[in-house]
Amino acid sequence: MTSQPGKRSPLPRRAVIGTALGGAAVAALPATAHADESLPAVRSAGAGAAAAGKSPWKLRSAVDTDSAWSAFLRDQDLLWRTLPTRWYEGPFLGDGLLGSMIYQEPDANRIRFTVQHGRVQDHRPEFGSGWGTCRLPVGHLTLDPVGTITAVDWRLSLWNAELTGTVTTTAGKLTLSALIHDEVLATRVTASGGEKVTWTFHPEEALSPRRIQEEPPAGYTANPAWTTKTAADGTEQVLQSLTGGGLTATAYRRAGSELLLSVGHSFPSGTAAETDSLRNLRRASSYGTLRRRHTDWWHAFYPKSFVSFPDQRLQSFHWIQLYKVASASRSGGPVMATSGPWLEPTPWPAVWWNLNVQLEYWLIHGFNHPELDSLATTLRQSQEQLTANVPAAYRSDSAGVGRSSDMFANRTVGRPGTGAETGDLTWALHNVWLSYRHSMDKALLRDTVYPVLRRAINYYLHFLTPGSDGKLHLPSTLSPEYPVVPPQDTNYDLALIRWGCRTLLDSADLLGIDDELAPRWREVLAKLTPYPVDANGFMIGADTPYAQSHRHYSHLLMVYPLYLVNWDQPESRDLITRSLVHWHSLTGAHRGYSYTGAASMYAMAGDGDTAISYLRKFFDPTTRFPCRPNTHYTEAGPVIETPLSASQSLHDMFCQSWNGVIRVFPAVPAAWADVTLHDFRAQGAFLVSAVRKAGVTRFIRIRSLAGEPLQVRHGLSGRLTVLLDDGSPARTHDLGGGVLSIELPKGREVLIHSGSRPDLVIAPVAVSEPGAAWGLP
Repeated sequence: MTSQPGKRSPLPRRAVIGTALGGAAVAALPATAHADESLPAVRSAGAGAAAAGKSPWKLRSAVDTDSAWSAFLRDQDLLWRTLPTRWYEGPFLGDGLLGSMIYQEPDANRIRFTVQHGRVQDHRPEFGSGWGTCRLPVGHLTLDPVGTITAVDWRLSLWNAELTGTVTTTAGKLTLSALIHDEVLATRVTASGGEKVTWTFHPEEALSPRRIQEEPPAGYTANPAWTTKTAADGTEQVLQSLTGGGLTATAYRRAGSELLLSVGHSFPSGTAAETDSLRNLRRASSYGTLRRRHTDWWHAFYPKSFVSFPDQRLQSFHWIQLYKVASASRSGGPVMATSGPWLEPTPWPAVWWNLNVQLEYWLIHGFNHPELDSLATTLRQSQEQLTANVPAAYRSDSAGVGRSSDMFANRTVGRPGTGAETGDLTWALHNVWLSYRHSMDKALLRDTVYPVLRRAINYYLHFLTPGSDGKLHLPSTLSPEYPVVPPQDTNYDLALIRWGCRTLLDSADLLGIDDELAPRWREVLAKLTPYPVDANGFMIGADTPYAQSHRHYSHLLMVYPLYLVNWDQPESRDLITRSLVHWHSLTGAHRGYSYTGAASMYAMAGDGDTAISYLRKFFDPTTRFPCRPNTHYTEAGPVIETPLSASQSLHDMFCQSWNGVIRVFPAVPAAWADVTLHDFRAQGAFLVSAVRKAGVTRFIRIRSLAGEPLQVRHGLSGRLTVLLDDGSPARTHDLGGGVLSIELPKGREVLIHSGSRPDLVIAPVAVSEPGAAWGLP
């Protein structure tokens, strides 16, 4: 990778930076100067500086009212002028549990509203995650018009999380609105002309969606048929008992123009689901009542962060992903399956732990929405099951999870030495560690990350053996889904072992734990065999080159997202570059996340133009597996993680935080001269706001939520002013490489800028790359 016009040079330059003293900036070396190592560190502001006079400052926002937010998000809404005929074309609604997708009933003059729920699954683990503990379909509603449908005019409002619009038929017009809140699907439809409002609920067989690919396993018996009943108040119910125990109950009622529907699922209870679904309907009361609670939630949700950049279609996509993940996941709910709460025919009706889960959750951090993290709560609540997943001989001190499972992480994991895929739990724990690092919630570290990671790494330690070279080696394990199993030392696992041991040692120090295993973790870090590499870069494992096109980047985890091998290490840059180039030189098996992964890795290298070129491949309709009209994605079935990871790729262009350093605007494409970030959450529990205009960073504001050490690579040139929120100079120290250390107490803010003070305004940027709305506009 070479520096090109419009690209940030990947070679950081060192300069001695001054702080503002007495309200004036201290002269600094030009940003292009190379500071000698012997130069003194930046001077700290003393008490005399404050006495010389303060200049308080405060950010102002142009998006600080409901009307401003409504107007901004309206430009990001999905629109339909053509009736969608497939799930990946239509509107989608959800509340983290109940989900609905809206599109034409196949081969019929009807509109389908799917009814699916993230907790509805089978409970027969003896038949595996594809059949025995898979997600199960619930059913769907159809809106059945009198006339033939001739046109639709729909809008999915992000601000209100509500579908509104009309359906025109040869008989008249239907005007509809729909939303999901508190596990209730609420619709309101009125008819004009010769039209009538007719709803029909169609229960679906409680059989695995995997049937599109294979027959049920031997010994599998079908779940019993559903039954129906009518409650005393006229509520219709569909009850689906399950052979393995438990019940799914769907309750719905009509009142005038409104229809309310709710789904309950219980296990092992065979009755609680019925009670739950009826209670949800009573609590909802009416469309208007539910809508008020619903919009209150969403209107409080969006303003927690803000981002704007000049590519209209990508900007809309980015905000739709925030809507999507909030519709699919809430803390305390089930971990997202491959399809989220929406379920369609798929060979993957379960939770996939070898990439999908990890990519699903990355974007919530930068967006500043920790309340969407159902992965952390799932692992905290599933510790007994994670222990039961390993062979009995290792359950005293180990834990793991197999490739796919139900929402309870119920899936056995194989042994190293058998070619099994064994590292998936450790990678999932990296996500939980990211949740800790972005919140600095010590309870999360103490109660989930540390105990579960300790067991996950212990499982590896049972199998590490010394070789004749004095190094520790790991017998054969699988690099997720790569067709060749290395005889030993798979890079996927070596990277996770290194990260896990380092994290355990750091966590023990933070928690004040004198762990008896600490010497063993240090020994592993000292003696673990190096990553196998060849002339093309990182291999799959020992004696196993990357020689076949492959969608996963499991062999590159040490580069991203673990950052163990990174661009801050000059000696690693050639290896990283060769590995990336070779990975994408073998085409044929790449998928959408192959492009989003490459985009994030090039962003780490500061190469925004190459990063965006890879990201755009995901949006290119001529690629084999592109982003679909409603921003969902499909291969052999729905897979929600890839579009969500594309948003993380954008985050990686705008702001990165790893190895203790916040990097502001590290890889913005040259074409995006203007970018605004506000309350972007970074590791260390910092909220970052920054404005870039005409290709230059104007200011950075950082708020500390936890009082952690702050180091920031600011990208500013010239003389710096660094002020606390009361206008007093901040104490700083130049660390070289364009990184500034700033003393920032918990609850305080710091402003960084060069030259005269800019306008401290957070506002949307002007669109320079127009684009069509998502949907079928």
